[in-house]
Amino acid sequence: MSDLFEAGGLPDDAPRPLADRLRPKTLAEVVGQHHLIGPEGPIGRMVAANRPHSIVLWGPPGTGKTTIARLLSTAFQLHFVQLSAVFSGVADLKKTFEAARARRKTGQGTLLFIDEIHRFNRSQQDSFLPVVEDGTVVLVGATTENPSFELNGALLSRAQVLVLRRLDDAALETLLERAEEFYTRKLPLTDDARQSLRAMADGDGRYLLNLAEEVAVLKTTKPLDSTALVAAVQKRAPLYDKSREEHYNLISALHKSIRGSDPDAALYWLARMLAGGEQPLYIARRLVRASLEDIGLADPQAVVQAIAAKDVYDFLGSPEGEIALVQCVLYLASAPKSNAVYTAQGAARRAAEEHGSLMPPAHILNAPTKLMKQLGYGKGYEYDHAAEEAFSGQNYFPDGMERQSLYQPKDTGFEREIQKRLDYWSKLREKLSSRG
Repeated sequence: MSDLFEAGGLPDDAPRPLADRLRPKTLAEVVGQHHLIGPEGPIGRMVAANRPHSIVLWGPPGTGKTTIARLLSTAFQLHFVQLSAVFSGVADLKKTFEAARARRKTGQGTLLFIDEIHRFNRSQQDSFLPVVEDGTVVLVGATTENPSFELNGALLSRAQVLVLRRLDDAALETLLERAEEFYTRKLPLTDDARQSLRAMADGDGRYLLNLAEEVAVLKTTKPLDSTALVAAVQKRAPLYDKSREEHYNLISALHKSIRGSDPDAALYWLARMLAGGEQPLYIARRLVRASLEDIGLADPQAVVQAIAAKDVYDFLGSPEGEIALVQCVLYLASAPKSNAVYTAQGAARRAAEEHGSLMPPAHILNAPTKLMKQLGYGKGYEYDHAAEEAFSGQNYFPDGMERQSLYQPKDTGFEREIQKRLDYWSKLREKLSSRG
C-alpha cells in the first residue's frame, strides 16, 4: 500500500511530518482504540472473519480514523482510494465508482475512504447506496460530527458507526515514546513539561507528534519546564465549534451539573465554554432557563441572580463581566432544586388541551353591562379580602371540570413553605365546602 507521499510522487527522503513517519504499519500499533481493534472489538472481529463491510468512523481529530482505513485496505487486500468531501463533488464520485467497477471485473476490490463524509449533501450521500449495496466498494467514512444528525438514515443503515475515543494520557505517552525512539534521544522536557505537552495535545495524537517535532529541534542546554514549553511551541486553541455538536454537548454538561448540584463541575464546563470562545450571553440565557426549570420556587432568588448576571455582563463585557456568570453558576448549583414549576407548566398545558375552550364559572366573570348581570355574570362572587382569613374557598375552575392539582411543590427550599400554605388552604376549602 503506497502512502500519501508516494502517491504524490515524492521520494522517500522528502521532508515528511513526524506524524506521517510514525504512522502505524499494523492495526495492533494503533493506540487508544483497543475497544475497536482488539480481538473482541468490531474491527478486530471483522478482520479475523475476513469479511469487510462498510463503516463510519466517528471521533475527534487525530484519533486514527485515516490510519485505520488505510490499514483495513491492507488487511483485506483492497485497493485504497481516498477522497475528501471538502474538495470532491459528483463528478469525482462518478469517476471513482466507474474505476471501482472496472477494478472489480479484474477481481480487485476497492476500499473507498471518504474524509469528512458529513460535508457531503443528502443527494451525494445517496449516490453511495447502490455501490455499497452491491459491494462495488467497501465504504469507510470519517467524521468528527454526530452521524445521527449529519448522515442519511439510508446510508447509516448500510454502514456500522464506530466511535473512536479521544486519546487518553497513556496513549499520548506511548506516542511520545515512539517519537523518542525515532529521534534516538529523550525530548528535552521536565516531567511537568512532558505532562503539559500531553495536555496541550487535547487528545489529538497527530497534534502531539507535531508538538514533539517542534520540541525535538529546539536548541536548549537544559530541559524545558512548562512555562518555557508554552513559550517555545504554539499552544493549540481548544477544540470547540460553536455551530456544531461540541457546542451543545458542553452547554448540556453545564446545565446538568447545575441540576445535579455540583458547583465544581459546573464551573469547569463554564470555563471550557468561555475558553472555547462561546458567547457569554448564550450561556447567560441557559442560566436563566436553569434557574426556572430546575430551581423555580425552591429559591425564587435564583432567577433574580440569573437576570442580574446577564445585566452585569451586558454592562461590563468581557473579561470583567464573566465573574458575574461564575457567581451565578455557583449560586444555581448550590441552590435547592425543584422542577415543580416546570412540571406544573406541562400539567396545565395538558389540562388545557384536554378540556378545550371551557368558559370560566359565571360567578368570577365581570358584569359591566345590565345584560351580563341578567345572565348571572358575577353573581355569588365572594371578595376574598373580605372573607375570613382572606380566603373564600370558591371554585375558580370551569363548570364541569373537576378541580386539578397541577402544582405540587417539592419538600426543598422555599417550596416547603409554599406547600404548608397550600395544605392550609386545602383544609380551609374542605371546611368551607362542608358548610355549604
